[in-house]
This record gives sequence, structure tokens and C-alpha cells, in this order.
Amino acid sequence: MLEHHVGPALRQGLQPLALRLLSWRISADMVTIAGTVAVVCAATLIACGQLTAGAISVAVFALADVLDGTMARLSGRAAPWGAFLDSTLDRVADAAVFAALVVWFHTESDERGFGLAVAALAAIGLVPYARARAYGTSPMAASAPDGIAARADRLGLTLAAVLAVGLGAPVWVLHLALVILLLGIAATVGQRVLAVRRQLSAPVHPARR
Repeated sequence: MLEHHVGPALRQGLQPLALRLLSWRISADMVTIAGTVAVVCAATLIACGQLTAGAISVAVFALADVLDGTMARLSGRAAPWGAFLDSTLDRVADAAVFAALVVWFHTESDERGFGLAVAALAAIGLVPYARARAYGTSPMAASAPDGIAARADRLGLTLAAVLAVGLGAPVWVLHLALVILLLGIAATVGQRVLAVRRQLSAPVHPARR
């Protein structure tokens, strides 16, 4: 949802920066790697209890995920390698954020939050995995909508809740966000499973001679 509503305007707004970086001979791959390293470092702020600074820092550095794609398109060098690298490092960045929450909840002796964060850490890879397997099984099914828990939605919901708690909201706000996240992941994976099932169950009509 965020990608659909915010993505186009964000990509348009980042074009001047993308062009400037390209003029400095900075590649999209370099931005992808640097952005991931920055997100991992920023996530340590969350683990250390600096929730406000951590949430804002992760959100800012996560923009590299939009910036690198914009750079690749503007340079005319968008390629499978860049998509593979971007997708792989997205998993690293996401894992860092949720691992940081696991550490923070453990430090706070919050058993409920700890359990939810562990579940989220385990579940966040299901959506991209289901999409990848769907593509390998049925490319037409893999082209279905991402559902209600695309990466931007997952990260946006989590960071908004972390920021809210950092600014003084009760911790149950973050608990609730993680529950919503897990339900969204389950719904999105279920949607992908049904799409593949429908595609594979569709009758195959022989080609006419």
C-alpha cells in the first residue's frame, strides 16, 4: 500500500539526488550496499534502547532502497544482478531491525514483546520467499499484487510503532503493531499460495493447429 501510494512521488523527489550521485560515478550497487550497512548500524540504536533515534535513522537510510532503483533506471543499467543484490540485502536490513527489537525486548524483560519480535523475525522472510517460489512455479501467479504486507508496509508499520514508543507511547502500541504485522504476513502469504494454487489448477487448453 505504501509503495503504491507513496512510491512514485518518492522516486520522483529523489531523482535530482540520483542524478547527482551518478554524475559522481557512484553506482546503484554502491548505494544498495551502503544503505544496508547504514540500516544495520542504525538498528543497533534500537537494540540499545535509543528508539526514537533508531527509528528515524533506519527510516532515512531505508530510502536507499528507493534511491538505488531510481539510479539504475536513470542510468539505463537496471539488470537482474541489481535486483538480486537489492532483494538479498533487503533481507539483511529487515533482519537487523527485528533482531534489534528482540534484543531490546529481552533487555526490558518484556516476555510478550520478546515472543512477538522473535515471531516477526522468523516470519518476515516468508513474503519474499513465497513470491520467489511462486515465480519459480508459476510466473503468472508471481505477478499478482504484493498483498497487504509488502516490505514498505512491514517496515513502515514497525518503525512508526517504535518511534511512538520512543516518544512516550505505551509499549503495547509496539506489541499491537507486531501482531498486525504477523497477521498481515499470514494474509499475504496465504494470498500468494491461493494465487499459485489457482494458476496451477487452471485447465490447460491445447494449442490449436
